[in-house]
Amino acid sequence: MRDLEFQATDWPDITLGEVCTFRGGNGFKESHQGQSNGDHPFIKVSDLTLKGNEKYITTAQNWVCEDVLRELRATLQPVGAVVFAKVGAALKLNRRRILTRPTAIDNNMMAAIPDTGQLDGDFLYYFLLVQDLGKFSQESAVPSVNQGHLSAIEISLPPLPEQRKIAAILRTWDEALEKLNALRAAKAKRHVGLTHSLVFGGMQLEEFRGSNEATSYRWFQLPVVWGCKPIGDLAVEISERNTDGDALDVLSCSKHDGFVRSLEYFKKQVFSADLTGYKKISRGDFGFPSNHVEEGSIGLQNLTEIGVVSPIYTVFRFDPSKVLGEYAFAVLKTEIYRHIFEVSTSASVDRRGSLRWKEFARLPFPVPPLAEQEAIAEVLHTSKSEIDALDAEIEATSRQKRGLMQKLLTGEWRVEVSDDEEAAA
Repeated sequence: MRDLEFQATDWPDITLGEVCTFRGGNGFKESHQGQSNGDHPFIKVSDLTLKGNEKYITTAQNWVCEDVLRELRATLQPVGAVVFAKVGAALKLNRRRILTRPTAIDNNMMAAIPDTGQLDGDFLYYFLLVQDLGKFSQESAVPSVNQGHLSAIEISLPPLPEQRKIAAILRTWDEALEKLNALRAAKAKRHVGLTHSLVFGGMQLEEFRGSNEATSYRWFQLPVVWGCKPIGDLAVEISERNTDGDALDVLSCSKHDGFVRSLEYFKKQVFSADLTGYKKISRGDFGFPSNHVEEGSIGLQNLTEIGVVSPIYTVFRFDPSKVLGEYAFAVLKTEIYRHIFEVSTSASVDRRGSLRWKEFARLPFPVPPLAEQEAIAEVLHTSKSEIDALDAEIEATSRQKRGLMQKLLTGEWRVEVSDDEEAAA
């Protein structure tokens, strides 16, 4: 089985099983989970997504001592092993991570341990990154791979010095992406700080939570100098249905970005073929799914003149003489408002995990003068544009790296190895 099309003619064709050992993980009793310190980390699939574990496993949610390790009969995987999910939906996400210390892994994971006399560990990591293990999984209700599937994967293997040079080149791209992501995180943090300073006088989410422990969900005391009004005094609900079944763009609301085109976002049709019951939403209107707003899924519709959303959405329109749309969107997407939605949903008289317009309209909203709203929106728009530009650069760099990996790992593009690098091997 091979997942790379071009292969260098002077690289020998072998299978991964000839240069790599695959080991499954061990069962991890719930009674031993939850320890934040110990002799060794015991990682699960969820650890692959922790902050700081983007390439190397540097942190873990669970640790065990030597006695527990022996009781569980768990095997420590060595430093340099590449670990990944071997079963379920996580398998198809194709995440790979490198161990930085001896680590136990649970039985939903697999470790690839290179024979370092033939296979460079980082080269193995990059090679596995371009393998879609979903293609190699056995056909069943739950996709999975085993040692046999993985050992049979074909690889054309360059000499060790060339492997190391290829890995070194790709590491420089990883480092560039790390710097871009760190810069993006810093700008995102600055954006949150700017929003809170301009709208809420600098109060952060934790301070807000503490100040509202005994506050009725119907009226939060927002720390703003210009006062608040109920949203219902500033906006009206829109309930126009697509009764003629017009072929309009179907929109969905995401937690982070607001409205998106459903087909583009989900890559498949998740909505009904009959759109007659759907609600119309015009440019400049706001909307949220009544049963998911507590996640922060609320948006300003600026994708099309008129779109449609599922009947479960609440659609509303601010009075433009009182509230500017861009300002309102910045406010409603803050973590403080996500918390307000969460508390309001849990306290809703609906009692079905939904927030309807009747309750939503009672929530407070900070209302500075229009000129102030415009100035705040302009500052935040500039800040968000910087983040968007970085997102585009990160995506472009990631795409270029993926293309480079395909070229280098197949030998379509060759690297020159110096005499010193040859001798070091």
